[in-house]
Amino acid sequence: MDRRNALRLLAGTSLGALLPTRLMGQNAERPNILFIMTDDHVTKALSCYGSSLMETPNLDRIADEGMLFENCYVTNSLCAPSRATILTGKYGHKNGVTENIFGSKEPFDGSQQTVPKLMRDAGYQTGFVGKWHLKSTPTGFDYWIRLPGQGDYNNPDFIEKDVGRRTINGYVTDIINDLTIDTIDDFRQNSDPFLIFSQHKAPHRGWVPPARYSNLFDDRELPEPETLYDDYATRAYPADHARMKIANMPDYGAPDATSDREREQIKYQKYAKDYLATIKAFDDNVGELLDHLDQTGLADNTVVIYTSDNGMFVGDHGWFDKRFMYEESLHIPLLVRYPKEIPAGTVSDHHVMNLDFAETFLDYAGSTIPSDMQGRSMRPILRGDKNVDWRDSIYYHYYEYPGPHWVLPHYGVRTDRYKLIYFYPAPENDEFDGAWELYDLEKDPFEVNNVYGDPNYEGVQQELKQELTRLRRQYDDNTGPDVPMSTDIGEEEGVPEKIKLGQNYPNPFNPRTRIHFTLPSRQQVTLEVFNSAGQKVTTLLDQVKSSGTHHVPFEGQGMSSGVYYYTLKTEQGSQFTRKMVLIK
Repeated sequence: MDRRNALRLLAGTSLGALLPTRLMGQNAERPNILFIMTDDHVTKALSCYGSSLMETPNLDRIADEGMLFENCYVTNSLCAPSRATILTGKYGHKNGVTENIFGSKEPFDGSQQTVPKLMRDAGYQTGFVGKWHLKSTPTGFDYWIRLPGQGDYNNPDFIEKDVGRRTINGYVTDIINDLTIDTIDDFRQNSDPFLIFSQHKAPHRGWVPPARYSNLFDDRELPEPETLYDDYATRAYPADHARMKIANMPDYGAPDATSDREREQIKYQKYAKDYLATIKAFDDNVGELLDHLDQTGLADNTVVIYTSDNGMFVGDHGWFDKRFMYEESLHIPLLVRYPKEIPAGTVSDHHVMNLDFAETFLDYAGSTIPSDMQGRSMRPILRGDKNVDWRDSIYYHYYEYPGPHWVLPHYGVRTDRYKLIYFYPAPENDEFDGAWELYDLEKDPFEVNNVYGDPNYEGVQQELKQELTRLRRQYDDNTGPDVPMSTDIGEEEGVPEKIKLGQNYPNPFNPRTRIHFTLPSRQQVTLEVFNSAGQKVTTLLDQVKSSGTHHVPFEGQGMSSGVYYYTLKTEQGSQFTRKMVLIK
C-alpha cells in the first residue's frame, strides 16, 4: 500500500489507538515548527493573494486558518542568499553569501551560528528535506536529505546524511512531500518538539509539470501581465541591459511567430503554463501534508509556515527570473498557521522580511535571540498584539553581476508608498556610471514611471536617500559604494550638475557601437546625427529619459564614409555635439 492510500485509511482510524500514550500530551508549551518553502513562487500565483491565473486551495487553507502577510520581502532576490539569510537571520554581507555563483568565494560556512543549531540547543529535533542550494554540507540538523544542486523534476538524486547519494523514482515535489511526512513520523516518536525545513524545487526554472498536469492549461489562454510589453521608457540603463526577456528565452521555441511581439506572446503562454502546473502539483502536496498533521493529532501544536525564497517575473516587464528590486521579484508570499495563538483568517500589513524567520523560530522555542541577528521575531504580530513597534522601511541589496542575466548590482529602500533604487557601477561594465530610480507605488503600482529627478518628488527623494543611508548603517553594510547624496550621479556633493555625452568606440558606426549620455534629472532629450554639411541624417532619440546613463545603439548601414556629428539637446536648453568618423 502506498503512502497516499495509507493516509486515506488512517483518516478513518481512531488516532488514540495509533499514537503512543506519551505523545497525547506532547510538549504543549513549545510548538513544533514546519517550515515549507518553494523556489521562485510569485504572490500572483496564489489565489489567497488574489491570483487571476490559478487556484491554490491548499495554500489558501493555511491563510484561512492562520495569517496572511501582505508585505513580506527578501533581503536579496536570489536563491542562495535568501536561504543563507533564513538560516542565520543576517544579511548576505554578514553571513558570507551574496551570490548564487560562488566562484572564488567560499560556499555557505556551515560552522557559523545558524537557527537549526540554536534550536537543537534549545531541545528541538531538527530536520531538513529537499532543496539546499548552498553548496556546502548541511549542519545543525539531526537528519537531512537534500537534492544535489538544483536537482531534477523526475527521478531525482538525493544525498542523505550518513547514507550518501541515491536515486528516488517519481516526481520531485511528491517525493519531497513524502520524505517530509516520513521525517515528521520519525520525529513524533520522541516527545521533544521538532523544527523541519521542507524545501521544494518547484517552481524553479527547467519547469517540468508532472504527467498528471502536463495539459492542465491547454484549454485556455492565460491573461497577460499588465507590463508584458514594457518598453522601459522611463527607466535607467540596467532594465534594458538585463538578459532575461521572455522573447529571447531559450527554454521555448516559437517557430510560427511572424513578429517579435507574437514570439513574446507565444513564449509567455508556454512558460507561464508550465510554471503554474508545477505549482498546482505543489499545492496538492500541501493538502496531503496538512491532512497528515490533522490525522496524527499534530495540527494544533504545530506552527506551519509557507513562503518562497524569492519572487519571480512571470512575464512582468517582459521578463522571466528575478533579481531586480521590483515588486514581483522582491515580494514573497508568507502564510502562517498556529491554531493555539494565531486568529484564523487574519491579515497583516506589517513590513516583514525573510530576515525575521530565524528570530521567530527561536521565539516560539523560548530561546534567547542572539544580539548579532539582524531581524526581529514576528510572533507579536502573529498573535495579534496591538500597537506593535515595527519597521517602517525595508532594505534590499543585490550583488551578482554579470551572472546569467546581467542584472547590475543595486541596493534600495522601500516604504509603504515609495521605492528608491540605486544601481551602482560594476567593475565588469565600464559603460555604466550609476543610476537612480524612484517609484510612487500608490500612483504607479506596476513601476513603469520612474520619477527620479521630478521636481515634485524632490523632498521625497532626499528623505529616502537619508533613510537608505540610515539602513546601511543599521545593518552595517559597507559593501558597494556609499549612497550618493548629490542630485547628479557620479558627482561629489556641491559640484555643479553636468550632462555627459560620448561614444564607446573610435568608429561609432561599428555594429556594436553605442552612443551614451548621462542625465542629472528626468527630462526630454533629442539625439540627432548630422553630416559634415550640417544636414540631418537621422534622429536616434526624441523622448523623455530618466536620470542616469543611457546607451543608444546605432549602425551606419547605408551611409558613406566620412565625418559625421551627433548632437544631444535637452529640454533645459543644453546642447552637446561630438565628432565621429565612419570608415567603410
